[in-house]
Amino acid sequence: MQIFSKDKTYDFMGKSNIFISISLVLMLASYFFLYTKGLNYGIDFSGGTVVQVKYDKKAPIKKIRESIAKDKAFANATITEFGSPQEIVIRFATTSGNVSTDAGDKIKNLLKGTGNFEIRRVDIVGPKVGGELREKGIMAMVMSILAILIYVGFRFEWRFALASVIALVHDVSIAMGAIALFQVDFNLDVLAALLTLLGYSLNDTIIVFDRIREGIGDTKDMNLFNVINDSVSKTLSRTILTSLTTFFVVLTLFLLGGEIIYSFSFTLLVGIIVGTYSSVFVASPMLKWLGFNLREYKDKQIAKEKRRIEKEKMRAQYEKGLV
Repeated sequence: MQIFSKDKTYDFMGKSNIFISISLVLMLASYFFLYTKGLNYGIDFSGGTVVQVKYDKKAPIKKIRESIAKDKAFANATITEFGSPQEIVIRFATTSGNVSTDAGDKIKNLLKGTGNFEIRRVDIVGPKVGGELREKGIMAMVMSILAILIYVGFRFEWRFALASVIALVHDVSIAMGAIALFQVDFNLDVLAALLTLLGYSLNDTIIVFDRIREGIGDTKDMNLFNVINDSVSKTLSRTILTSLTTFFVVLTLFLLGGEIIYSFSFTLLVGIIVGTYSSVFVASPMLKWLGFNLREYKDKQIAKEKRRIEKEKMRAQYEKGLV
């Protein structure tokens, strides 16, 4: 299925400065939100306790706050709706003295008289464990990006590798900026979504780069802009169709999945939009900014092919006993 004609070439590179400027503004805005608002760490990373409570009718949040405040251990607890007016979550910091106690039972006793309810779940993460999870999560992202840099550098050429990593940093930065802006809980689900985003965005970028590499081999045109425009135009239909298919699935999860996967689906939703944009409008123009030389690349490929042919000739002569 073709949305865009294969015979038409769009001038992406002619507007590359505009796209790069937009990306820089979005990244700076993301860093601003990360600095001013910060990440709203969930209990996975900050440590603490979450108690989910479901009422048979609308939860009386004011009355619940008054009941919870009677116990000093829950004085700084936050109480918010969870997906519907009937459900709430109570979050509070975990201390060494209450990790071993049953927080669900204590909350249940405090909420007596606020209506008919049931405790749906109790999640407890100690501060030390939360800190370790945060460190390992950051390390996982850094190691993933380094592994991608090595793989793409081996698979293509170092400028392609660096351009793909810049695009990945661009995607993750903007996604995290959106998380900070809307104060989405930063937990293991969000980390999983960010790692998924790395793979998704890289896949799109590799397909575009692979088409550019094929275009370099197929054409005699020495103008890099023309080769990139032609290659990206030919992959545009595939990129848009793949992204739309994924987008609609994630949008369904975001709208109907409920609060339990809200953080995951929100991060992926932003990531798919940004990842698709960067594959077309950021990664390819980066080749120009990094000084990629088309003639030099072709000369290297020709020399590499000559060495391969010479090796095959030597091998053939050796097998025939001529060497």
